[in-house]
Amino acid sequence: MTAGRLKNPFSLNNLILVFALIQFVWLAWYFYTGRGGPQELVAHVLPIALTLQIFFMYREGYLYKWLPPRVNDAIIIVYVAICAYAFWHFWWEFEEIAIYRQGSYTQQDFIVGLLMFLLVMELSRLAHPVLFWINIILVFYTLWGYLSPLDFFWHPGTSFYRIVTSSTVELSTGIYGIYGQLALTLIAAFLLLAATARGFGAQAAMINVMRRLAGRSRQMVPQTAVMGSLSVGMISGSGSANAVVVGSITIPLMKRYGLPGTVAGAVETAASMGGLIMPPMMGVGAFLMSEFLGVPYWDVVIRGFSLAFVYYMSLAFAVYLICARLLPHDTIAAPKVPLYDQIKTSIFFIAVAFLIVLMGVWGIGELLAAIYTAGFMFALLAAAFLYFKHVLHDPLVKDETLLGNIALSLETHADMTSYLTLLLATLGIMIGLFTVTGFINRMGAMLLDLGAWNIMAMVFMAYIFGWLVGAGLPPTATYIIGAVVIVQPLVSLGVNPWVAHFFVFLLSVWGELSPPTSLTAAVSARIADASFMMTMWEALKICLPITLMTFAIFTRSEMIITPGWLQITNTIAMTIGTCGIAYAMFGRIHPQTAIDIVARIGIAAMSAFVLFYPQDMAALAVSLPLLVAIVFGLWRHSIIAPRGAKAIAVHDEAANPDELATLVSEAKREV
Repeated sequence: MTAGRLKNPFSLNNLILVFALIQFVWLAWYFYTGRGGPQELVAHVLPIALTLQIFFMYREGYLYKWLPPRVNDAIIIVYVAICAYAFWHFWWEFEEIAIYRQGSYTQQDFIVGLLMFLLVMELSRLAHPVLFWINIILVFYTLWGYLSPLDFFWHPGTSFYRIVTSSTVELSTGIYGIYGQLALTLIAAFLLLAATARGFGAQAAMINVMRRLAGRSRQMVPQTAVMGSLSVGMISGSGSANAVVVGSITIPLMKRYGLPGTVAGAVETAASMGGLIMPPMMGVGAFLMSEFLGVPYWDVVIRGFSLAFVYYMSLAFAVYLICARLLPHDTIAAPKVPLYDQIKTSIFFIAVAFLIVLMGVWGIGELLAAIYTAGFMFALLAAAFLYFKHVLHDPLVKDETLLGNIALSLETHADMTSYLTLLLATLGIMIGLFTVTGFINRMGAMLLDLGAWNIMAMVFMAYIFGWLVGAGLPPTATYIIGAVVIVQPLVSLGVNPWVAHFFVFLLSVWGELSPPTSLTAAVSARIADASFMMTMWEALKICLPITLMTFAIFTRSEMIITPGWLQITNTIAMTIGTCGIAYAMFGRIHPQTAIDIVARIGIAAMSAFVLFYPQDMAALAVSLPLLVAIVFGLWRHSIIAPRGAKAIAVHDEAANPDELATLVSEAKREV
């Protein structure tokens, strides 16, 4: 890659690298100093991020394939010129706009705002068409809401001038508001970890190591998907990206060892969904939660560990029950893992532990902790690379260069950050229009009226609302809309804010899996060459025990309210309860069907009691005999579960790079 750059120094790749370096240096300086505040940072860096996103989109192909190449080139120049104009204007006029001209903007302010509004809308049309059309509908609704025949949707309307200014130069909402600020501060800092790991190939190395740790049993091969997705999920914060990185290796592996394609795709889908929950990244929703609650990000992370523990323990248990039924219990040869992969994996987990110590033990702020950890990881990976390349002359790194790995890290960070900035800027427009029209207040009032009648009915209605939103929008958008619409009515009725926010957070995660759309299931199904609907349906069944956690946090609320021993005991109880539901669904305890069904119904009833009975002591007391029943049932299941698959010869193969690149493009680098 480096040689190609030197031969053609004026290429698009080099232009991307220059802008990526500028953005990285600017952000890193802000992470260290905090100079100017997040509002000024976004006003200056957002045009750079949008420019990078334009370049990345252009590199994948012409933006408008129905136009001649020269016209596409001219359009790209116009788009970049708009970003440059906005950068120049905010560079010289930021203080005037932010302080002195609020509510009385100049004509040039409006022109800059209009151009940026139209540019973000057009880029969102190309990258997020669903969000684009929702915003178009909201623009019309904001202009002519007084024409609505329904009182619930009626509002007096506003001017197009107000739409543009509220979405841009007012800075408190819209493109330059809190969501864009979060994308270029806290989230961008943590994305440094993922970019560094990808630049040196640590993610693929982790999957190889997890495959080795899964053991020599054929039935344990699918646990590679669980452990690999857990590891990559620590820094990906995405279901679809997890499915691309991990699934391209684990799904063919599971199929070659005898697991049906639909089940293999479903296992990877369920495992990849955990990337939205697994600390320390936890998806964009976790960063937004810390902002909404006004707490350090570590406070969210320490509660997220409980959710992730329940999720992956229950998932691993369910996957084992399924595989004990579908795969023979024979011994297979353990794969060999190169030493370099083992070193990179160790460095990754050491870096994650270092991050946890920085935030949780030493109390260092999130931005500094993230950049210190990224620097720590980079130093160790670079040292390992140089040692294996120049001292050991390892063939694995023969074709790699240090500059090439650094360039890949910079581009990865620029790609993820710019894409996420565009997404959150688009959502900023949406929430700003919701606010201007008063829709959020009316929806909240409706939920409050319903909650005054019955709070369970309100929770159910909120869940239906979140499912409908999540059916068409990504998890980040679902969480933001849920946080501004659902949380306040729940809190007003006495629900703890932590419980309300985590309810919406888990709801947004489930929205990524729920029918009729699921990008994670679509990616996994394509890799598995299986039916999308069947893969999604199997994944829903595997995740059903964990889906109950969304509602169980209302009764086992100490798991996310009070970090400490109460959190640990409630987490263990919830894990036992979800594992019990998983056994009732997938386990077998007796060869006679009638006895087996009655026994599993009994286990399901005990599990439901542990999950949903409001008194902690009674629920914890029942969890002990339930644990005994699960352990006994696991032993019985391993004896009587049928094993229909035949032993076949297998050979591990790497994923096709071209296919992987296509899937990465499909996943839209969603983080």
